[in-house]
Amino acid sequence: MKKRKNTRQILVGSVKIGGGAPISVQSMTKTDTRNVRATRAQINQLAAAGCEIVRVAVPDERAADALPALVTSSPIPIIADIHFHHRLALKAIEAGVGGLRINPGNIGGPAKVAVIVEHAREKRIPIRIGVNAGSLEQDLRKKYGSPTPAALVESALRSIELFERLSYREIKISIKSPDVMTTVAAYRLLSKKTRYPLHIGVTEAGTIFSGTIKSAVGLGILLAEGIGDTLRVSLTADPVEEVRVGYEILKALGLRQHGPDIISCPTCGRCQIDVAALARNIEKHLAGERRFLKIAVMGCEVNGPGEAREADLGIAGSKQGGVLFKKGVVIKKCRDRELLEAFYRELTALLNTYPPGMLWEP
Repeated sequence: MKKRKNTRQILVGSVKIGGGAPISVQSMTKTDTRNVRATRAQINQLAAAGCEIVRVAVPDERAADALPALVTSSPIPIIADIHFHHRLALKAIEAGVGGLRINPGNIGGPAKVAVIVEHAREKRIPIRIGVNAGSLEQDLRKKYGSPTPAALVESALRSIELFERLSYREIKISIKSPDVMTTVAAYRLLSKKTRYPLHIGVTEAGTIFSGTIKSAVGLGILLAEGIGDTLRVSLTADPVEEVRVGYEILKALGLRQHGPDIISCPTCGRCQIDVAALARNIEKHLAGERRFLKIAVMGCEVNGPGEAREADLGIAGSKQGGVLFKKGVVIKKCRDRELLEAFYRELTALLNTYPPGMLWEP
């Protein structure tokens, strides 16, 4: 694991991005922004899951008109996603959003970008320059033949140069492609050319299965190389799943401690219990838990306590039904029908031994 690159720090609402701050997890609502009630409900669900910044689409005036009500009720900063119409960006700024996401190449030219920047400067609102493979400028597509990493980076550097001419540096950058290795190569190249914070992600990654794999591979490579200050996992799924996957990637790399780490064995012929059913039950039970602890679900006594000795609490199969163990030490033997109930009693007792908030991530 390489040391994280030292980038400039910006503030999206109260959330620090870059400059050594924890890598923040973002998502985007999938409701019609004009439906305030539905959008507010989804924002609250995302916040409960640990989402730290939420983006909403603002395709028209009615969506922009919904922003004040959403901003005042949201427990986390809202970023307005704007394309084509710079006046929508101005309305979003007046609504008090925590940030903007624009693609300077499709917002109407440098003069309109300058108007957005001046209004953002007054309100101290940061702007994400979002470059996507699907919206690459035509001259760059002609020059490079396709959205290559070099083409994406040149597009981003053009926008950075424009913002710097306007003396505005409260920006972060994203350059995304649906192709994992194009995304990785582009961020590697851009990271060498700028100190602005980077928002990383594999765009249009896919369904919860394929998209999770693509995102884990792409984001995992970048984060292990010290690249990335905030992330979004883009899935064709409930956005809460994006948040869960984002934290699982960060946990796997030791970059964030958020929610339980559930260790479960793949099972073999020695397995004495239904590991899959138990693991699903426990995972569902702990779905809303944001405190960090290690839980193990193992198939047998042979490998259970030994291989999962670091677990705060675990279950393993036995001839009698199952055993409970803490830090590799068996503390109780149970029959099958009693095992899960006994586990949850021990889990409650374990959490109650900690002062409030002690297991919460800083």
